[in-house]
Amino acid sequence: MYAIRKTGLIFFLVILSAVAVSGQEKSKDKPPLSERLFFGGNIGLAFGTITDIELTPLAGIWVLPRLNIAAGPTFRYYKHPYYGKTMIYGGRTYMEFMFLQDIDNLVPLGIHSGLFIHGEYELLSLETAFFGESFNTRRFPTGTFLAGGGISQYLSQRSSLNISFLWALNDAGYGLYSNPEIRISFIF
Repeated sequence: MYAIRKTGLIFFLVILSAVAVSGQEKSKDKPPLSERLFFGGNIGLAFGTITDIELTPLAGIWVLPRLNIAAGPTFRYYKHPYYGKTMIYGGRTYMEFMFLQDIDNLVPLGIHSGLFIHGEYELLSLETAFFGESFNTRRFPTGTFLAGGGISQYLSQRSSLNISFLWALNDAGYGLYSNPEIRISFIF
């Protein structure tokens, strides 16, 4: 009985993989590289008791019709009334898989948005004086994996407004991320 279940599970996974891969077949009229490249990023602004200004440009490529990868630098100014101010900088790289390109195909409501899953690695340089010993002026790196999903609202054939909901999977305890981390980005 156990062997039949195990064989059935393996058969199901092979069929599921074959269906997923067949949807990613290379078309004969593959778009040129210039049409698969994209640029964009996000700007974060928070003012009040805590000031947090973030600028994150990015460049990426559509590897497959539903799969893209991107990378870019991150610059962040952070000011806290009790702890002072700091500059945070580094880089990030991510991968997105658009599992539903048009919600209207599933539920015909006239909403032409897509749904995606998102995986990201972000490596940041932090000041030891702000996040640890106040007498030390050195910097130290910290890396974080973020995962989640989002919705993509198409603005034109090559541009979109994306809203992502990401969770820090291994936040090192420096309070850089609110779970979920909500990002609004523009892609063109």
